[in-house]
Amino acid sequence: MRAMVFNRLCDPSSKLGCLRWLDTVAMPEMPAKVEHHHLLRAMDALMDNVDRVEAELARQIRPLVDRDLTVVFYDLTTVRIHGEGEVEDDIRAFGMNKETGGIARQFVLGVVQTAEGLPLMHTVHPGNVAETKTLQAMLTTVLQRFPIERVILVADRGLLSLDNIGALTSLAEQGGRTLEFILAVPARRYSDLVETFRDMAFDENGLTEDRFAGHRLIVAHDPFRAAEQAGRRRARIAELEAMAEKMVGKLDAQDAGKTAKGRRASDRGAYSRFTRAVAEAELTRFLKADLDADRFSWHVDEDAIAEAELFDGKLALITNAPDLPPAEAVARYKGLADIERGFRVLKSDIEIAPVHHRLPERIRAHALICFLALVLYRVMRMRLKARGHSASPRTALDMLARIQRHSTKIGERSIDGLSTTTPEQLELFNTLNLPKPA
Repeated sequence: MRAMVFNRLCDPSSKLGCLRWLDTVAMPEMPAKVEHHHLLRAMDALMDNVDRVEAELARQIRPLVDRDLTVVFYDLTTVRIHGEGEVEDDIRAFGMNKETGGIARQFVLGVVQTAEGLPLMHTVHPGNVAETKTLQAMLTTVLQRFPIERVILVADRGLLSLDNIGALTSLAEQGGRTLEFILAVPARRYSDLVETFRDMAFDENGLTEDRFAGHRLIVAHDPFRAAEQAGRRRARIAELEAMAEKMVGKLDAQDAGKTAKGRRASDRGAYSRFTRAVAEAELTRFLKADLDADRFSWHVDEDAIAEAELFDGKLALITNAPDLPPAEAVARYKGLADIERGFRVLKSDIEIAPVHHRLPERIRAHALICFLALVLYRVMRMRLKARGHSASPRTALDMLARIQRHSTKIGERSIDGLSTTTPEQLELFNTLNLPKPA
């Protein structure tokens, strides 16, 4: 297991690739010979004891978790997977893949982490699971494993909705604890906030507070981002209007009897091209084709543009935390981006995807191995940051990988030794609180 986890950190590859990697590294206390079936049996043994492994991991992480106030971040990502066959209780399913933007066979991985970026636990779900349905089971497990008195859950608007807040808060109350949350207002609820946003006045930090859906509504406004978003929208609308004007000119030229190159244009064709271009630009709210008119024409809905500009550059959050200052609530929500960086580490440095296993338990074991590698990666990051070291975990691993172990045999005599370590490498061992290899 240690070999597979370290392989994910240092040189991620398949299980067969892990065997080839083991031939090039010196790892203490490894069996004399490791074969492919040993790795697969180790994965099976891991899943046979997964509850004990996860409980022990939680026990080691628990001292690093603040009991008085814990901000828990939760998000999901999709992991592509190979294979077309089906097995019993298959978790490989077709769904919208976040990496490719299209339909792919996949499973869904959820990660829970602290505000400091320390992963607490992970969950594995079928590839077509509804995101909101994963929250309750996750929260139940977190409350069981980590005896914290107060939890502030920060989740994306796609995960935590106003509809399931009641069920989740009652779940926490059963254990005598309070569940608080910070979530972005879902886009479909923006229409309910139009009048509220019209009358908002922001302080010098671009913050204001109101009430919405029975909770605190905290809004952050960035005027530069607002101007940028409004400018891009109006520029795109102007491009589509210019395209429409060009089509009108072509139609008018034909009606005037002038010779037009190419196929003869028609009002119906102009409507078709215009509406398709508007739909692809996602501007159907603002540009309307006048389908009832005798000739090809359109109009711009200035009221809809003005309403959209009310929300430009704004982050609208809902929270039930009574004592959380607006600035801190916004900072906490923006911290959700760190979990996205963790997903990028999983998919780039640790290379969790694509997965070639087909059995559900092997897929779960692969996910757990990658999660353990992510925990080590984040612990490295925390130690480097605490000591003020500028290296990233990836850079540190690459630097330490240059240390070589040499074994020489002269007759019956064997001599083992390490290559000369540089001051930079020695500093990394001290920073990471690791003994120098003997």
